[in-house]
Amino acid sequence: MSKPTLTLVALTLASTAACAAEVKYALWDSNQLPAYQQCATDFQKANPGISVKITQSGWDDYWTAISTGFISGTAPDVFTNHLAKYPEFARNAQLLDLSPLIARDKVKTDIYSSGLYETWGRDAKQYGLPKDWDTVAFLVNMEHAKKQGVTLAELQNMSWNPKDGGSFEQLVKKLTVDSKGNNATSPNFDKKNVAVYGYQTPGPGGMTGQTEWSHFAVSNGFKFQDAPWNGKLYYDSPKLAETLDYLAGLPAKGVSATTESTKSLGSDAMFVGKKAAIVPQGSWMISYFAGNAKFDHAWVPLPKGPTGKRATMFNGLADSIWAGSKVKEEAWKWVKYLGSADCQNTVASYGVVFPAVKGTAEKAIEAQKKKGVDSSAFMAMTKEQTFLAPIADNGSQIEEIVKNANEQVFFGKSKATDALKTASAKVNALNK
Repeated sequence: MSKPTLTLVALTLASTAACAAEVKYALWDSNQLPAYQQCATDFQKANPGISVKITQSGWDDYWTAISTGFISGTAPDVFTNHLAKYPEFARNAQLLDLSPLIARDKVKTDIYSSGLYETWGRDAKQYGLPKDWDTVAFLVNMEHAKKQGVTLAELQNMSWNPKDGGSFEQLVKKLTVDSKGNNATSPNFDKKNVAVYGYQTPGPGGMTGQTEWSHFAVSNGFKFQDAPWNGKLYYDSPKLAETLDYLAGLPAKGVSATTESTKSLGSDAMFVGKKAAIVPQGSWMISYFAGNAKFDHAWVPLPKGPTGKRATMFNGLADSIWAGSKVKEEAWKWVKYLGSADCQNTVASYGVVFPAVKGTAEKAIEAQKKKGVDSSAFMAMTKEQTFLAPIADNGSQIEEIVKNANEQVFFGKSKATDALKTASAKVNALNK
């Protein structure tokens, strides 16, 4: 009897393995892939009946794949979601409401940094568990700054205004150097032959202007909306218009490259190539620059604006479940784990992003210090004026409208007041 019994056991085990549920998980940041692969490995050990298959693709391709996947029925079961994207997905019933599962399993939701959980809820429904947060800071080529006589203390205490640029513009001029070594404060400066630009705006930006202009605009008195989900958006604000006109005017002064010339290369590559001395960027890029900028560089807080405050977008990503998933229970187990202290402590140990669970961001900062990176400027910005990305229905249409208006400004085809007035009318007509 022993031999048939062993055969039966072997067949049973093989059948169980073959029937293991696969959860497809998607994210867009390649820097985070190793950390989440480790989380998946740990999760699978604890849940042998579930396998997690992770796919990663760049930002644009990522959202195209998500959207087409909803239509074709091939979307990932779980995916990293963004505040600017989820309202439209939720409205179109593409996201699973997690609130019944959270209540059923008594999941603690007060473990996350303030405000991160709430932003992913609407009308008593919950569309994601927080995974991380980010703020924006300036990255400075300190090797170049020291040569130009600009100190770290000066860079850490800049102020800005749209009239004359404040101390920010004065430092940017000192950091802008032509091919003969003259900086932009010199009467001999040749703005047609610039070797190093003092500052580089990443581009026109879309509805959030996260790294491009939002921090300048809000520190100038601009606000996106009165509250999340409020349909009225203030893109026609004079405070935003003068901010965009100021930034769009920097190339004419020779201190920034034109939008046309940077469109393909990008501000990040300009910084790494020592063509731009200061660029604004989010905390999710810390590891990228640590690995690619092979010279002395430092993260510094954003400048104070006319309001007397520094300002930064405080963005929080979450993991969501596709409503069409065929493995919802298994997907929920994975999302629960992604949102747990266990996974987020693992992510923190990689020092790539600041996880959402309280106390893990500090661990990420320590991990980054061990790599020789001081990322404390991002934590410092959380204590300044923080604001959310605009959260509203019809996000993809709003993005296109605002992006087109901003491009008109940055390409010199229109003044910001005119372009934004037209854009704002279109945007607010969508959400009446």
